[in-house]
Amino acid sequence: MKYADVILPLPLENSYTYSIPSDLEKAVVPGCRVLVHFGKRKYYTGIVMLAHERSPDSGFEIKEIYALLDATPILRRPQLRFWQWIASYYLCKLGDVYKAAVPAGLKLESETVVYWNELFETDAPLRRNEQSVADAFGAKNKLTISELEKKTGLRNVVSAVASLMARGAVKIDEEVKRGFTPKMQTFIRLAACCHDESKLQDVFQALKRAPKQEALLLHYLDISHALNPLLAQELSKKELIGKSGSNASIVDVLIKRGILESYEKEVGRLQVSVCRLQALAPLTAGQKKAYHEIHDAFKTRDVCLLHGVASGGKTEIYTCLIDEVLKQGRQVLYLLPEIAITTQITERLAGLFGDKLLVYHSKFSDNERVEVWNKLLYDRTPRLILGVRSSLFLPFNDLGLIIVDEEHENTYKQQEPAPRYHARNAAIILASMHGGKTLLGSATPSIDSYYNATTGKYGLVELTARFGECLPPEIIPVDIKELKRKKIMKDTLFSPLLARQIHTALEKGEQSILFQNRRGFAPVIECRACGWAPHCMNCDVSLTYHKYHNRLECHYCGYREPLPAQCPQCQSTELKMMGFGTEKIEEEVASLFPSARVERLDFDSARTRNAYERIISDFEKGKTDILIGTQMLSKGLDFANVGVVGILNADSLMNYPDFRAHERAFQLIAQVSGRAGRRDKRGVVILQTSQPEHPIIRMAQQFAYKEMASLQLSERSMFRYPPCYRLIVVTLRSRNESVLEEMSALHANTLRARFGERVLGPVIPPVTRVQTLHVRKILLKIETAAAIAPVRKIIESIHAEMQGYPPFKQLLVHYDVDPV
Repeated sequence: MKYADVILPLPLENSYTYSIPSDLEKAVVPGCRVLVHFGKRKYYTGIVMLAHERSPDSGFEIKEIYALLDATPILRRPQLRFWQWIASYYLCKLGDVYKAAVPAGLKLESETVVYWNELFETDAPLRRNEQSVADAFGAKNKLTISELEKKTGLRNVVSAVASLMARGAVKIDEEVKRGFTPKMQTFIRLAACCHDESKLQDVFQALKRAPKQEALLLHYLDISHALNPLLAQELSKKELIGKSGSNASIVDVLIKRGILESYEKEVGRLQVSVCRLQALAPLTAGQKKAYHEIHDAFKTRDVCLLHGVASGGKTEIYTCLIDEVLKQGRQVLYLLPEIAITTQITERLAGLFGDKLLVYHSKFSDNERVEVWNKLLYDRTPRLILGVRSSLFLPFNDLGLIIVDEEHENTYKQQEPAPRYHARNAAIILASMHGGKTLLGSATPSIDSYYNATTGKYGLVELTARFGECLPPEIIPVDIKELKRKKIMKDTLFSPLLARQIHTALEKGEQSILFQNRRGFAPVIECRACGWAPHCMNCDVSLTYHKYHNRLECHYCGYREPLPAQCPQCQSTELKMMGFGTEKIEEEVASLFPSARVERLDFDSARTRNAYERIISDFEKGKTDILIGTQMLSKGLDFANVGVVGILNADSLMNYPDFRAHERAFQLIAQVSGRAGRRDKRGVVILQTSQPEHPIIRMAQQFAYKEMASLQLSERSMFRYPPCYRLIVVTLRSRNESVLEEMSALHANTLRARFGERVLGPVIPPVTRVQTLHVRKILLKIETAAAIAPVRKIIESIHAEMQGYPPFKQLLVHYDVDPV
């Protein structure tokens, strides 16, 4: 008998063994999908990792594979190896990687379906939750568990269903949910008999009394060239109606009369509309020098860091490298940190590479993502893939180059859920598995990458001149502490200099960008009388006031409640707003500059793909005068007409309890400043701060990246932080704080017995409770020279040892390698 080791999309063991039915023995191969039974009722889509003849000696009954879903594997050979590296390095399970890697449309799962028994009669009143479930059915007799949860609003609907099942009111079953559905479209063709000229003349004769039908048929023949086999083209029903100005009923009449025929055809959802491809822009002398230096670096190293100033023209260098690799018949992956930037760069790349371009990110529907996956799997055309971190998991055939643009951005790091991988580091491993190269690009590289480049691990290429020799923006710090002391900024967020500069820019027809890394209206509401402040019921944080919806919201768990009219403790109506976010800036801008057209770019205003695209497109086309936003604005967007950038509170960037706070503050200030004065004019950046003499402010003002990096590296070496050491954070969570306190201390002591002084903690993080769970953290500082594999084995053995303590099983424990 043959067996298959199958990966399931669950954070459990790395694989489970199933027997292969005799009729599928030859067809089941590594990389293909199988439907398997797991647990009491559930069915999941598993990925075959290995087919073999070794009988498991577990003593358990071996279940049989229920169905084979693919004639050929949906994974390529390097993908499973890449998954295994991510699971090993980032201390997670293969199931976590599988769940993150494969689009939902390719993962069929069973769902619990509840059937109402119409013959059921109760002999006692139903409890409240049971009655809610019974009422939810209405005229239907079949609902899924998720549908019941939505209709009833119950948190634990399963217990109510279980009690109803015990009464005989319902029964349950499992149904496999549909996955990917191809997009079908109706096409029109001329009936076979009408291709004969004499027959077609008879048709037109018969249509003399139906002028609309006659006109439509003439339009069809003209557009489709159906009578000329050399020029004939397919025509969809939608396109025919649109171009002829007719309607669907007339088309249906011609089909009924046997003159036209309709047929269904699968069409792609992925469409890059380009009328004419553009030629690559010629490189300047500085760009050519950098381009050749990158080539030289790739001769001896697999990774190269391109440290280029903002507006230096890094994208032009990228496009030349992309064109070169595509001409070699290989693939290119272009990684971006935010979906927001893909909108702008997609148009530029589509104009250069046409239908060779594929875009992939989480704002696409499941079906669109499956189509991108299938295109790469079955089509060997050299392609450029533009996407965010999830693009790393696509089924590449032959990756020649990975470009990681804005490589310093912390959004390349996956936070929740596992796998908590860093896309930049994972990209380097993926490229090496394909025998390709990795190019990291940034105006303000991460200190980790810069350290690797200066110590010779990576190649280093510098692009020092801005494109077109335009001058860097002038950064002017404004001391808001002094202005507040003098009562000049008493009731406003804007210093007189910033307000004056925006007013001047508006008069010149220039645009302005205002940056504040906090969304909402006010982060804290406080009662003036008693000091009460609303807090989240699930997390240990204050609620942020969102004026647009007039509600308080938790930015950790999403909990919402309306703004109270009075203090619930002392009934005072004097509630004070403290701090400010993008909504408050938007309100003040509207009062200061009433004629200006204002837009806001943050998580609240740009939740959908279309909203992102509209906001950025409107600003690019000059339809918006002032754009207010969070750090989304700092990520590589290129606007030609920005004269002023205002950073409203630089202190919030620096005063943060993190060893990377100063590095990030410098990067954000430099990146946001880079949006001003691009192309042929010098911009102005007004930097509002209470600490104008702070070293980071001074370095940002002079764009002194090397000085900042040198200072940070000396501090990190002294205190054993990356890049000199590798960090691993162990996060423990539980609803029971006393058990968490006891078990986290025991876990830390057990780790300390093996790792010694490399273990710090357990510590209480700044936010002590998130989503009803109390949190403790343990920090491991491991030398970078130490291999991760033995460290992983020790951590796993200690975790297994801790499982021997029953209270430890109540805890949720996860490991974060190289946290950001």
